[in-house]
Amino acid sequence: MFWTRLFSGIVLLIIIIAAIFAGSPVIFALAAILSLIGLYEIYKARGMEKSSIGCAGFAAAILYIVCTWFDFEGSALTAVAAGFLMIMCFYVFSFPKYKAEDAAYIVFGMIYVPVLMMCMYKVRIMEEGIYLVPLIFISAWGNDTLAYCVGKLIGKHKMAPVLSPKKSVEGFIGGIVGAALLGALYGIFVNTKMIEDSVNFVPVFAVICGAAGAISVIGDLTASAVKRDYGIKDYSRLIPGHGGVMDRFDSILFTAPVVYFLAESIL
Repeated sequence: MFWTRLFSGIVLLIIIIAAIFAGSPVIFALAAILSLIGLYEIYKARGMEKSSIGCAGFAAAILYIVCTWFDFEGSALTAVAAGFLMIMCFYVFSFPKYKAEDAAYIVFGMIYVPVLMMCMYKVRIMEEGIYLVPLIFISAWGNDTLAYCVGKLIGKHKMAPVLSPKKSVEGFIGGIVGAALLGALYGIFVNTKMIEDSVNFVPVFAVICGAAGAISVIGDLTASAVKRDYGIKDYSRLIPGHGGVMDRFDSILFTAPVVYFLAESIL
């Protein structure tokens, strides 16, 4: 299992790095594919992936993805609103086939996966986006790795004992500090590439990765909570040793919008 997990993780990392360097259209395609697969996994957890209202959720997600690509003014909000109305049409005109909680779950999935995942593409099309996208992964996976290490070494106080018994307060703090340090180290590297830029990326990246790292824990726990609610171990077996898209990219869904909004505000 360890070697399978390691190999698939390396392959996944290579794909992501290649996509970052390939340009924004490739990142868009990757984010769109991950969005739809992740949305399928979320709907499948509740057994609604093939339902008519679930199809409405997929249609709403595709509408949002298309609007993100064309970047019409106000298109994102319009797409979300239109998607919500579409889902409500299926809910009311097929009543009482679906319950209110079914419709709410479909809307939840539409916002939870594609809206957050497409922030990865929004970061890539920013000025110097090629250097900003890695922050999404450094803050998420760096935080997760360092939180695990610190928790193993000195973790004593449980952070979420029911939902995730292995997570500790010490690990949570260590993960945030570790993510900030990794961001600072990455900032040193970017400074050598952006000599003519007046911005010192070391403190900026440290702040972004620290904040995004803290939020990434919520993303991890959110995906775990959904799995607990529906009694599943993994969302799928798409990624050997890791599970599904939602198992591997759960924290990425939360770090991507944080990196996007902070980078847009600070830089």
